[in-house]
Amino acid sequence: MQAIQSPSFVYVEDDEFSREIMRTLLQERMGYERCAIFSTGVDLIDRLKALSDTPNVFFLDIQMRPLNGYDLLQIIRKEPAYQNATIVAMTANVMSYDVEQLRQAGFDGLIGKPIRQKVFAELIERLLAGESVWYVP
Repeated sequence: MQAIQSPSFVYVEDDEFSREIMRTLLQERMGYERCAIFSTGVDLIDRLKALSDTPNVFFLDIQMRPLNGYDLLQIIRKEPAYQNATIVAMTANVMSYDVEQLRQAGFDGLIGKPIRQKVFAELIERLLAGESVWYVP
């Protein structure tokens, strides 16, 4: 993974409370202005192309319907504009075999839920520095 100088975030999450926490942390607490949050992955590429910036950091909830995080990972990776994007899985159900499955699928990292506010900023800094982050609370 390479360092990201000017991050533009996308979070796809079906849980409203989780979306609000992420918005609060990224925008209000950490000061990132370029942050799009979607409640579903349906028509994701069309919605991404409608953004003013090309996103380079994605957070994908794994357990969504009708498209889950694995489905969205494949859709995003097929698009040339996002080939070098950092894509991080977000899930509450994490076992050791899940981590290996996420790695093999092509995710660049994992941040387990619930999001821990005390460590979240550090995890984001590490991701933006080009580190692979696999965090299970």
